[in-house]
Parts: sequence; structure tokens; C-alpha cells
Amino acid sequence: MFLLNHTKSFNGGVHPTENKSLTENLSFETMPVPKVVIVSLNQHLGKPAKPIVKKGSEVKAGEIIAEQNGFISSPVHSPVSGKVTKITASENVSGFPKDAIVIETNGVSEFVKMPPLDSENVTAEEIIERVKTAGIVGQGGAAFPTYVKLNPPKEKKVDVVILNGCECEPYLTRDYRFMIERTDDVVSGLRLIMKAAGVEKGAIGVEDNKPEAIEKLREAVKKYSNISVEVLKTKYPQGAEKMLIKAVTGREVPPGKLPFDVGAVIQNIGTAIAIHDAVVKGEPQLTSAITVSGFGINNPKNVIANVGTPLGDILDFCGGVKDDAVKVVVGGPMMGIAQYDFSAPVMKATSGILVLTEKEINDNKQTPCLRCGKCVDACPLNLIPTKLARLSSLEKFEEAEQLDITVCMECGTCTYTCPANIPLVQWIRFGKQRVMTLQRERQTV
Repeated sequence: MFLLNHTKSFNGGVHPTENKSLTENLSFETMPVPKVVIVSLNQHLGKPAKPIVKKGSEVKAGEIIAEQNGFISSPVHSPVSGKVTKITASENVSGFPKDAIVIETNGVSEFVKMPPLDSENVTAEEIIERVKTAGIVGQGGAAFPTYVKLNPPKEKKVDVVILNGCECEPYLTRDYRFMIERTDDVVSGLRLIMKAAGVEKGAIGVEDNKPEAIEKLREAVKKYSNISVEVLKTKYPQGAEKMLIKAVTGREVPPGKLPFDVGAVIQNIGTAIAIHDAVVKGEPQLTSAITVSGFGINNPKNVIANVGTPLGDILDFCGGVKDDAVKVVVGGPMMGIAQYDFSAPVMKATSGILVLTEKEINDNKQTPCLRCGKCVDACPLNLIPTKLARLSSLEKFEEAEQLDITVCMECGTCTYTCPANIPLVQWIRFGKQRVMTLQRERQTV
């Protein structure tokens, strides 16, 4: 049963300056096909896809060029028609070089599609197989292979699918534009997810700073008594899985557990669109929907770009960067990754490219911890960020493990609130990685 008081949210969190007005009223623009795409084999969480093409291979848009490599993996399709020029380690928006297939486009419009399926009569098995074949990954950031989440373990009693329409990161508006421009397709995608997961109840969680999207979605779901639009308090990180479940259903996901464990499946708005397109249109996931924003870009836009398009091409499409731009971030400002090479290509799950000026970033000098407790109050998972960061910096990883450092979702609320400008989330991320390495080593002993 859903909460009746829609102003409920979750403990902690912050409300940074939104800056969504830069792009929220701008419709999507489709970019021209780039001359070269760099298609990473790490488009998803899990094992990289395995190439099935070679240098010199001619490929068509929509053709599989790298196959699924294990259960937690996903196939990769060519986003363009052209010739494979090399398969090599290439710069990546993750900040680390990753293996990629480089394709030089030929200007020919050849698109390999799958047979469209009847969305009303398609079976759960057919939806899951189509999502798997189409290479769809989660659009919420983690890029988890979607077909896995559509098939909950039989022992888990899942009773609700929640679409994440919160888009709580500042600047980003691509999910908002999807809800405005492709409202019916969002609902279609949700119904397909519900059918695949064997769930009767669906909900779309939307923050209350998006009234037009809420109105359009409510109109679109009127004919479906089992789907509701849940209006949630605008607060970061409202769109995080555990926070969203808490706000919509009142259920709390225990540390170390997953949404499945409290009867929920969470998917992103963009993922629902991709599922609709794969089932109804037969289209694999070949494009990224991206908000290009910040006060350092000449023409902020919401764009549809081919997967593998270099950052530099997208920035040029948006009029280039201004003279006072000092940082480019892929993702949102809270959890995004600063870029050092504009040849890095966008991925399936890339949601934003932000070009920031000096006024938009916190470049203040770090000072000693004030013991103020603001980071503790802000942490939505009730952790002790200042202690976790200190233990990580001192390389006391076993002690950090005992304080549940691996539970941290790296949302950045602690760093945002810290008056001493301590890079708390960076230290916690470092410690978390080391603890997870220790845990893997124990399993192999």
C-alpha cells in the first residue's frame, strides 16, 4: 500500500541549487551522425562484451558487434554504418581507458532492426529476451543489464515496479523531457516492465518541481487503475533506489539488501523508453539522451547522440565552451566525473555533460574537520562520513568495513554539506574500493 502523504521523503539529503531552467524547456535535438564513433565494450556493469568483428569489418547500424560475455553482461550494437578501423584501449568517460571498437562512418543510412512485437500480447519471456538482445542497460547511472532486473528470483515476492522520474541531480533534464515529449511511451515501457516482472502494480515517482510532467503522466495513466503517479518532495538524492522505495512505499531496504528484498523493482524513465522502443519498434539501444548544460557552454541543449560520439563533437554541436569554463563533468554535479580528454565517447547510460565556470564549482581550500556533524545529518543512509573518510585516509580499512563503508552509494551529500571542504566522498570511495578488494581476496582463500 502506498503512502497517502506525498510530502514524505527520507531522512537526510540536501537541496542544492537546481539550475534546471537552463534546459528544462528545450526539446530534444538529434545530432548528426559523427564521422567516427568509439564504442566502449564496457557499456554496462559486469563483464565487458566480447568483440565479434575485426579491423576492416563493414557494419550496419543496429548490428551486434560485441556479444554478451557472462550473465551480468550485455551485447553491444553498432550505432552507425561504417567500417571498423581498430579495436583498442581508448579513453573513457569513466576516467579510465577501456577496450573499444572504433568505427569510421560511411554516410549510408542502413539500420538493422528486430521484428516489432505486439505490446498487448507479448509474453514476459519475449520481453525479457528482447531487452537482453537489444542490449538495454539501466539509464539511472549504474548501467546494470536490464534483463536481469526484469526477472526477479522466484523466492522474492515482488509486488511493485517503480519508475524513477525524480531526476534529482541539478542541471539534468533529459528524463523530464522524456516525460514531457514521450509520455505515452514512458507508460508503455512501464507496463512492459510490469508484465516482464509479473507485477500488477506500477508507480512513477516524480519530484514536485516537475508539475507539467506530473500533469501529463497523470492524464496518461488515467485508464490504468493499477498505475499511479507519486508526487515526492524535491530533495537530493530522492532518485536513489533506497530513497525512492522509502518515499513511495514506506519500505526500507536493509543494508546489504536489494530492492527485490522489499518487493520492488526500480527502473529509470530512460530505461522504460528504451524498452518500449525495443519491443514496439524493434530498435536496439544505439543512442544516448543527454543534457548538455552549465554556464560554461554557449548553447545548452537536450540532445540525442549516437553511442560512442566523442564529447568534443557534442560540445561543438552546442556552440562550444565559453572562455570562462573551467571544468567539464559527465553526469550530474553531485556524482559525475570530471573529464580530461574530449575524445572520450558517451555511453548508453550517459545522462549529462556539464560545462562549469568558476562560480559553479567549490574550489575553496580544505581546512581541518570542525566536528560539526553536518555530513552525518545529511547522509541518507545514516552513515558517519567523516569517520569513514578518516579511516580510509589512514588505510584502516577493516575498521571502515565494520562501520559499513560498502553501504555508501557515493551520492556526495556529505561533501556538499562539509564547511571544511573535505573531499569526504572521494576518501570514502577509495576506502570502499579497498574494502571490496579485501572481501574478494577472502572469498578466494
